[in-house]
Amino acid sequence: MCLIVFAWRAHPHYPLVVAANRDEYLQRPAAPAHWWTDAPDLLAGRDLEAGGTWMGLARNGRFAALTNYRDPSRHVSGAPSRGALVREALVASGDAQATLRQIAANSTRHAAFNLLAGDGDSLGVLESTTGAVRLLEPGIYGLSNHLLDSPWPKLVKARARLAALLPGLPDDDAALALLRDPTPAPDPHLPDTGISLEWERWLSPAFIRAPGYGTRCSSLLLVGRDGRSRLREWTWDRHGELRSEVTHEFAVERSS
Repeated sequence: MCLIVFAWRAHPHYPLVVAANRDEYLQRPAAPAHWWTDAPDLLAGRDLEAGGTWMGLARNGRFAALTNYRDPSRHVSGAPSRGALVREALVASGDAQATLRQIAANSTRHAAFNLLAGDGDSLGVLESTTGAVRLLEPGIYGLSNHLLDSPWPKLVKARARLAALLPGLPDDDAALALLRDPTPAPDPHLPDTGISLEWERWLSPAFIRAPGYGTRCSSLLLVGRDGRSRLREWTWDRHGELRSEVTHEFAVERSS
């Protein structure tokens, strides 16, 4: 993912609410969210080039999502796909903190990333650029291609819009409007991440359309206090028009 805003234990009926956009090269093949045949307890989209994913759920209530950290100077030649880390977090047996610490121990093999992982009872983040792992207190957060809650314009705006729509849940239309916002940030507010000004402009909206690159899918996840979960995902074509849409609902199967 390249934009994730989420509410953790900030709603009386939905302990976890996630609205997220996956931005990727338009030619990189991917499959919409589905139950994996080689891992039947995992629900996620799939990168058909490297086999990993950007965000997913497990039947036991585990959750994981990843964003890349944008800094060309941190490029790691020949590094393995970061999408494998999401799967690793979803199939792990330890709690969220233990899972993230285990992944952190080998994080230098990968290009820089941020990883969210939850076990149903706790939710944490690993920022690979610092190696820091921390559990999150209840609240509303945002993550893009920098550290958690870095004040990038699109993240600040999307986080505020998520906070505003929480009282009206479930409201898919409001969440989709948040994720489909194509408004670029003014130049004085753009981050400086080591890429050209032109690309900073192209990447500054929540919903991206750039040469050969853009928002490929948008996701809304609601995890209920009763364990019922719903993932709705919209997939976009190269013109930013709706290509497909899927909705998955299931009840979390927590071990006794």
